[in-house]
Amino acid sequence: MFGLMIGGFVGMFSETALNVALSSIMAELHVTQGTAQWLVTGYMLVIGICMPLSGLLTRWFSTKRIVLSALGAFIVGVLISALGSNFGIVLLGRMIQGIGTGVVLPLMFSVAMQIFPPYKLGTIMGLSALVIMFAPAIAPTVTGLVLANFAWNAVFWVLLPFLILAFVLNALYLENVYSQSKTPVDWISIFASTIGFSGIVLGASFASDAGWISVKVLVPLIIGLLSLIIFTIRQSNIKYPILNLVVFRSEPFAVGTLLVMLDFGLILASMYLFPMYLQRVIGLPIGLTGIAMLPGGIVNAAVSGLAGRLYDNHGAKWLSRGGFFIAALGVVILLSTGSNSPLWQVIVGHIVLMIGAPLAMSPSQTYGLNSLAGVLNADGSAILNTLEQIVGALSTAIATSVLAIGTAAAPGVSGLSQGIHYGFIFVLIVAICGFLLAFRVRKQA
Repeated sequence: MFGLMIGGFVGMFSETALNVALSSIMAELHVTQGTAQWLVTGYMLVIGICMPLSGLLTRWFSTKRIVLSALGAFIVGVLISALGSNFGIVLLGRMIQGIGTGVVLPLMFSVAMQIFPPYKLGTIMGLSALVIMFAPAIAPTVTGLVLANFAWNAVFWVLLPFLILAFVLNALYLENVYSQSKTPVDWISIFASTIGFSGIVLGASFASDAGWISVKVLVPLIIGLLSLIIFTIRQSNIKYPILNLVVFRSEPFAVGTLLVMLDFGLILASMYLFPMYLQRVIGLPIGLTGIAMLPGGIVNAAVSGLAGRLYDNHGAKWLSRGGFFIAALGVVILLSTGSNSPLWQVIVGHIVLMIGAPLAMSPSQTYGLNSLAGVLNADGSAILNTLEQIVGALSTAIATSVLAIGTAAAPGVSGLSQGIHYGFIFVLIVAICGFLLAFRVRKQA
């Protein structure tokens, strides 16, 4: 299980690590901001394609074989990007890396649900939440420190030893936890799923540059939504669905999934805005930006582990409500700051946000998945993690769009500060929605 967690951690770390490195990559490889952003978009695109297929893979191949193949692909992708001398090669490696994350991440949760007894699930899911919450939170810190001393490709080399360690641990200790029924593969469903999730991620990614009502955005969004409708209808009418959508008949799973989606959208949007705020509004260099984000990252890790233990004793009801409330309070503190605010006030806002977001994450996730029995856990985990990635892409795109609106309203740093504050208002709205939805969480027997 530890090997799976390391693999998942590296995948999520990689998701936000390049946010800080994009400027260096643009300068070194001579590409525009929109082109460089494809290193993030392409990665998320492949993750969104692969995640829905993880449940199907468990019915055909052993758990170890799936995980080792995924980690092997990730290692190959890292080597290609690290050694790449032009943008096309770096992007190719980046998209291959997405295969690893897209397969390993949902398996990490579904395997945990299979091998641990119910009374330990809160603790285990809390540790798993370190992957979801701590990795993207600490990534900008580590990346900033790396880039302060090395070239941009060092960001990829940092990942390699951890991936090799994960590969070795899984090769030695991971056992098969699912029986291989080898149910027939419905290729129409796979095609519809691929087009659907790709369309939504692409449309959202284009929105920051082209605007939400442009043809470039609306066409992929509409095609993606129609494909997902076809996919959903087909899953309900075939004998062996790719994803068993019957899991949504469980109200705890539906509520838990929505809470996780909101929490993940909140953390990714804030992690996109916060480094930019520190560098371009507060005026910190890259290295100090990483250090300024470190206290929040450490608190995130501590709370993620603690939240799992608290779930074992108290359930998800008050933890989910309290988590979103505290996250909203952190955003309010950030909204009260400006270019002349003391750095400690900005760091405090970040720390409070990093207390609230993980406090709600693992209890909400465990609450949802714990309501599913047996093989449905694999489907539930695949669905939940896939929707996380879609919301991550949408929330980042929306944050970028409102950032552009504010930036255009005033020149220089004042416009950028206003735009980032607009982005934080969006994050606050997400936190409030999560807080209100958390009142649907019931005490489980």
